[in-house]
Amino acid sequence: MSADKISRRAFAGGIAALALARHAGAQGYAGLGETADGFAKVTPGKTFAFPADHGPHPEFRIEWWYLTANIVDSSGAACGLQWTLFRQAAQPGPQGEGWANQQIWMAHAAVTRADTHRFSELFSRGGIGQAGVEAKPFTAWIDDWEMKGLERTDDRTLAPLTLKASGTNFSYALTLEADRAVVLQGDGGFSRKSERGQASYYYSQPFYRARGTLTIDDKPVDVSGQAWMDREWSSQPLDADQTGWDWLSLHLASGDKLMLYRLRQKDGKDYPFGNWITATGSTQMISGSDIQMTPKATAEVAGRKLPVEWQIAIPSRSFSIQCKPLNPKAWMGTGFSYWEGPISFAGTHDGVGYLELTGY
Repeated sequence: MSADKISRRAFAGGIAALALARHAGAQGYAGLGETADGFAKVTPGKTFAFPADHGPHPEFRIEWWYLTANIVDSSGAACGLQWTLFRQAAQPGPQGEGWANQQIWMAHAAVTRADTHRFSELFSRGGIGQAGVEAKPFTAWIDDWEMKGLERTDDRTLAPLTLKASGTNFSYALTLEADRAVVLQGDGGFSRKSERGQASYYYSQPFYRARGTLTIDDKPVDVSGQAWMDREWSSQPLDADQTGWDWLSLHLASGDKLMLYRLRQKDGKDYPFGNWITATGSTQMISGSDIQMTPKATAEVAGRKLPVEWQIAIPSRSFSIQCKPLNPKAWMGTGFSYWEGPISFAGTHDGVGYLELTGY
């Protein structure tokens, strides 16, 4: 790799880390509560169009393609994988050419087993071909990490895809299949994040079947399991007084899926929301008043006390589970840091999923 490429990547990374971290305290986690004058606004009633909406929306300030996978190896040992690509616009307006482009790209990859958690992070400036997303044929990439469609990829299901990433002493390569359409979250894809109107456009593909190879310390193993991808974009997804979130994606043994989150506020209140997705792909929103998310145990990680075990209840559905992490030390020590790792749960329903904790 050339010194020029290294210096340019460091430059882009420094800009991204500064832009994200600078606003983290005063204007919501990672600056997501910063006002978004000049950027497009999220409003109800959007008609989603695929494949176009699989691609980027540069008129909005921030966007992500976020995949997590709960997999097992041939011995039955559990593992989690993460592949995430973020796009952030440094300023609104028409896109500049080459190094004048105002889009900043950042990616995270991670693998988690009970005995280890490893992650890597990449940065790139937009406009130079080093990172980006194309809607058709679908491709999302940064350097040699990629999520890529095949000739037979269906725009409705966003499948099949191939996925690959690598970091220090780990790599993975997966194929993702799905036979059900992507799911609109919230109210037809309009996902409200506060009582004061902050929102995002949000859809998911929670039905991926994953298969491939995971390599840790030069030891490859065959793996298979389930994966979930979130697609979200906005210009101000949080209010300025929202400090972070606790988010879960759950694969129930019945085949149903459940997405839950609570957004935490400085005054100690929170804004919870959920979406129940049946095995056939139909959805039902769950109001915040019907969601009980209670931390049950914490872990000391990176100098922080993090709620890594949870009791989750939805009384209207006679739903009550306890979630436990595969590895309590699944800390992402990236430019803006957070906890993200695979979990299992038991109670009225059993299954596996992912937990994300930000702003602690």
